[in-house]
Amino acid sequence: MKEFTRRDLLKGAVAASAAIAAGSSSSVLASTNDHKHMHHSNPNSAVIDTALDCVKNGQACLDHCIELFKMGDISVANCADKVTEMLAMCTALSQMASYQSKHLASFAKVCAAVCKDCKKACDEHADKHQACKDCADSCKKCIEACEKIAA
Repeated sequence: MKEFTRRDLLKGAVAASAAIAAGSSSSVLASTNDHKHMHHSNPNSAVIDTALDCVKNGQACLDHCIELFKMGDISVANCADKVTEMLAMCTALSQMASYQSKHLASFAKVCAAVCKDCKKACDEHADKHQACKDCADSCKKCIEACEKIAA
C-alpha cells in the first residue's frame, strides 16, 4: 500500500478545487442563459436569510473568542464551542431550506435546539462583547424561523 506524501495531498486538493471551480462556472453559465420559463422564489427564503445571518454573526463571534484566547482569556470557551456547533447547523439549515428538503421540518427542530444552546452561551457575554450579543440576537431570530418551519 502506497503512503501519501504532502505533495500527493496537495495535488489532490488542487484537483478537487479545479473540479469544484469548473462545476461552479458551468452552473453560473447555465444560470445566465435566457430562460423562457418562469422562476419561482424559494418559499424558505426567510429561514435561509436568518440562518445565513446566524452564520455571519457566529463567525464574527468565534473570531472574537479566538482573539480572547490569544490574550489568555478562556472565559468564552463554552461560547466558542456552542457557536461552532451552531455554525455547522445553520450552514446545513440554509442548504436544506434552499434545496427544499423533505426533511427540513425535522432538521429545523434540531437546529432550533442548537441555536438555543448557542444563544444561552452568548447571552452570558453579551453585556461585555458586542460579537456575542450580535450572535445571540441572530440565534433568537433563527430559533423563531426554525420553530415556524418545525410546527
